[in-house]
Amino acid sequence: MDSALDLRRWSLRGIFALIVAVVLITALLPLRVEAPRFPGPDLVLCVTLAWVLRRPDVLPVLFVVAAVLLEDFLFQRPPGLWALLVLAGSEVIRRQAYREGEIPFLLEYGMVAGTITAMMVAERVLLAVAFVPQPSLGAHLLHLATTLAIYPLVVAVSVFVLGVRPLTTDGPRIRGMRQ
Repeated sequence: MDSALDLRRWSLRGIFALIVAVVLITALLPLRVEAPRFPGPDLVLCVTLAWVLRRPDVLPVLFVVAAVLLEDFLFQRPPGLWALLVLAGSEVIRRQAYREGEIPFLLEYGMVAGTITAMMVAERVLLAVAFVPQPSLGAHLLHLATTLAIYPLVVAVSVFVLGVRPLTTDGPRIRGMRQ
């Protein structure tokens, strides 16, 4: 049973890495000549939070940080700032996953929406304190809105297509988890 669980963990980690690679490559491809009219959602953040909430054992801290740090470098953002905020946000979500087990989707959505909003506000404040140029507030709010709007779809694909569901609650869910 343990080897089957480890195989499933590693296969989900591989799928996560593939999703991150596809998102990054698609975002970097010059598909349009003109600039996009509105900012798209942060799919890597949505997948990370959805998976950490359902299967906190699948995405270790270093895996999350490596994915988002790569994203920082490729998108020429201040290196490490968004990675640090995603790490903090995902750890808040991970702690809730260990404490609560399975929660209703509306409660999950509210918790994730609050976490993403806090992360984006913290990013704006930290960039303002450091006098780093940033997009307009309207563009930032539109990015937040698109990210929050796509989260339910990411959860649906994760659960129903990829099978990222919490482990059973009868018996030990995750090795090393507090009971």
